[in-house]
Amino acid sequence: MKNLVVILILALGTVGPSLVIAAVGFASIMSLGRNPSAAPKIMLAMIIALIFAEAIAVIALLVVFQVFTPGQT
Repeated sequence: MKNLVVILILALGTVGPSLVIAAVGFASIMSLGRNPSAAPKIMLAMIIALIFAEAIAVIALLVVFQVFTPGQT
């Protein structure tokens, strides 16, 4: 059961942020194509969104490490 939980956390922790990164990249390229003069604002919003997506992945890895840590008695 513990292995199933770890697999689910790792799957969601890697697929979720990768989908967010793909969506942010697609949306930023589309918006830059429509309005190239707004590049600094678009770049700032894109970087912040990517940081949050990577933070989700790091938190998921920390949860997995916490689940794998043997309990101390």
